[in-house]
Amino acid sequence: MAKNNAKTPAAAAASAGDKSRLKLILLIAVALLLAVSLSVGATWFFLSRGDRQAESATDEVAEAAAPGKQPAIYEDLAPAFVVNFSQNGRQRYMQVSLSLLARDQAQLDALKVHMPLLRNKLVMLFSSQSFDTLVTPVGKEMLRQQATATVQELAKKEIGELVVEQVLFTNFVLQ
Repeated sequence: MAKNNAKTPAAAAASAGDKSRLKLILLIAVALLLAVSLSVGATWFFLSRGDRQAESATDEVAEAAAPGKQPAIYEDLAPAFVVNFSQNGRQRYMQVSLSLLARDQAQLDALKVHMPLLRNKLVMLFSSQSFDTLVTPVGKEMLRQQATATVQELAKKEIGELVVEQVLFTNFVLQ
């Protein structure tokens, strides 16, 4: 007997339904993959454009800052200066911590070579002060300006340029 190759109508409908269901699942997967790809691409585009804008903004800031003032560099002079002086036969002490404000690190490093001489000049300046003058805010400010002038004078003499803009008191104790 010959075998019947024809499928029953129910089997034919089931295989057609499987094929259409498979096509639907495949179509949904492709659409989902396309949506994810578009989302990732758009995110990358917008974020990289923001990076380029931020990078160009920082370049503009750096170019604008180059001709003007450079950022401040602070160099602490450690250890703190401790000097003694006599006031009406009474021994007095002063402790001062200093920071130097400069703009060029290379020049500041060149000044560090002369640090023993700088510290000596500052100790001599501090020990020559009067206690009555130093207890007033005006006296402290005058001492700060004298210290700045001393440091600038030394830098001009040894390096040939004004390296330090200001000398700042970070700690000031009188006893």
